[in-house]
Amino acid sequence: MDNNPPSTKKHIHVTCAIIEREGRVLAAQRSAVMNMPHKWEFPGGKIDPGETAEECLRRELLEEIGIQARIGRSLPASTHQYPTFTITLYPFVCTIEEGEIVLHEHAALLWLLPSQLHTLDWAEADIPVVTAYMSTNGGTA
Repeated sequence: MDNNPPSTKKHIHVTCAIIEREGRVLAAQRSAVMNMPHKWEFPGGKIDPGETAEECLRRELLEEIGIQARIGRSLPASTHQYPTFTITLYPFVCTIEEGEIVLHEHAALLWLLPSQLHTLDWAEADIPVVTAYMSTNGGTA
């Protein structure tokens, strides 16, 4: 019998965008004031109640980096347990439909060749997303 109490860790559901442009992929660096400062991630955010993952991603990309995106194919969801919370990421491959990127929350961004993605210090939850993207794309955007 398991005498451990049920986990009280918060479980958040988050979308993220693997934005492709001219053979490169966008990576965003978390700012110093964000949780997990200076780690790299794919932009996105928390899914609000009653919101689909696609609706969330469109809203978050507009809020975070000022673009309207075409939401493409989804990749497998990935769950990661941090010490204080659990996160499930819902990744989508996207392209920019309209707008120029403006950083509202992040410290920096890079457009990298897919083969360069592994060189960044990714947030732990994003690492399986990078791996899934690389394996489904054969390393090319």
